[in-house]
Amino acid sequence: MITVVGSGTGAPLPEDVAVGAELVVGGRRHLDAVRLPEGARTVVLGALAPALDTVAEYVAEERPVTVLASGDPGFFGIVRALAERFGPERLDVRPGVSSVAAAFARVGLPWDDAVVASAHGRDLRTAVHLCRAHPKVAVLTGPGAGPAELGAALGSAGRVLVVASALGSAEERVERVTPAEAAARDWGAAVSVVLCLDEARALGPVRSVAGPRPGPAGWALDEAEFAHRDSMITKFEVRALALARLGPRPGDLVWDVGAGSGSVGVECARLGAAVTAVERTPDGVGRIRANAAAHGVDVRVVQGAAPAALSSLDEEPDAVFVGGGGRELPAIVAACARRARRAVVVAMAALDRVPAARRALLDAGLDCDGVLLQSSRLAPLPGDVTRLAAANPVFLLWGVRPHGRTEGVAP
Repeated sequence: MITVVGSGTGAPLPEDVAVGAELVVGGRRHLDAVRLPEGARTVVLGALAPALDTVAEYVAEERPVTVLASGDPGFFGIVRALAERFGPERLDVRPGVSSVAAAFARVGLPWDDAVVASAHGRDLRTAVHLCRAHPKVAVLTGPGAGPAELGAALGSAGRVLVVASALGSAEERVERVTPAEAAARDWGAAVSVVLCLDEARALGPVRSVAGPRPGPAGWALDEAEFAHRDSMITKFEVRALALARLGPRPGDLVWDVGAGSGSVGVECARLGAAVTAVERTPDGVGRIRANAAAHGVDVRVVQGAAPAALSSLDEEPDAVFVGGGGRELPAIVAACARRARRAVVVAMAALDRVPAARRALLDAGLDCDGVLLQSSRLAPLPGDVTRLAAANPVFLLWGVRPHGRTEGVAP
């Protein structure tokens, strides 16, 4: 067996935890904290692959191995790598309290409804988008992805950051700061975890399923679910296919350009994505914010006319919906297609604009496809009978970046 022991936040490893082991693997501080068996070989964890190769030698000879880790080693920890290499049946895992559990305990909040993201050795952008989209997120930090970088990326997102450092030690600090305050400080290497909270919604309702709230039971909502002006809203039939091609998911960033009522952006946010809506009219900005609030989601709204307003958006989107644009539509589609990491979806009522929009998608290196959507809805007639009421036809084009190709994405 490979015995995997987590130190637990605030609970030191028992000195005799490695008794009987012929190989002990762990960080230097963990190895220094335990009584090593006489004659046992030690490996200081750094690069994982060489350590696993050494473990494999002892496993092959059926010699006992102990691996020391922090907190709960099955939670973003070494258990995954060990199970993949040697099989879970060989592991005897003894978890401690994770830094995430300890941090939420320090601030007196339950965390069964929290989203947890690891930025340790990973791109910070996924954690940032989760923080924007969800009211309660824990971020496991790492070099180059700490509180300062997280705060700078969040900007004025209406969040509070709780920075927990050196949890369980005499130097423990738990500090509440704004994203701007976090961005202005050097936090050093002792940060254990950062909690990102929308404090007004941090105490969510009791649920029977842990993790972020479940996705919506339905989407492509009826137009009546949104405030809009003179039926100027993406109809639910069009919205259904647009959402399918956008593919919004937790950790994504979606732009809704020419957002109008914001119905597409709000639905993307309901599906877990972070959303930025671009709208030129003040009354449209107000409607988008009202619709987002009515559906309990966060949508960042930027007032301005595309394509010029897009230059103020400093992060590349995963997907973009373009629902307005007029004569500027080809330039807007081209600007979005240059920056989209995955897909651009364009809705148009005017036939004349389809060729130029398609050319803009193709010129940006995207694979392009589309449909003309013509639908008729059931409508009542006098005498308790029903007719079909035709809706205006809409062209929907989508461009998808070929898998693995990123040269079209702006730096």
